[in-house]
Order: sequence, then structure tokens, then C-alpha cells
Amino acid sequence: MHSVGVSLVIQCSLALGLAGLLWPEKLAAVFDVLMFPWPSSYRTVRTNSIAALVLSGLLFLSLFAR
Repeated sequence: MHSVGVSLVIQCSLALGLAGLLWPEKLAAVFDVLMFPWPSSYRTVRTNSIAALVLSGLLFLSLFAR
């Protein structure tokens, strides 16, 4: 059951990362809410998207290593 939760987190971070790289203008409003004190720009959206892709890759590797 634990692997199902990890797989769900992997899929969500992968989807958020790809959406941020492909459509940063549509996710800018979401990041304005998530990163409240700081204004969101294309650079921060792309940086967070790349970080989400790296996170999903690391989680996949940890799930695959078990």
C-alpha cells in the first residue's frame, strides 16, 4: 500500500513539472498563490518545474530500488 502512495506522488510531481515546462503562463497564477510573498515569473515557474521533474525521478529510483 505504501508503494501506491509513492507512485501517486511521483505521478503528480511529474505532471506538475511537465505542465510547468510546457505551459508556464497558465501555471503562473497557481504559483502566485503558492509563493505568496514573492511574485511568480517564468523563471521561477520553470525552476520549480525542473525541481519537480528531478523529485519525481528520484522518487521513481527509490521505488525501483526496493
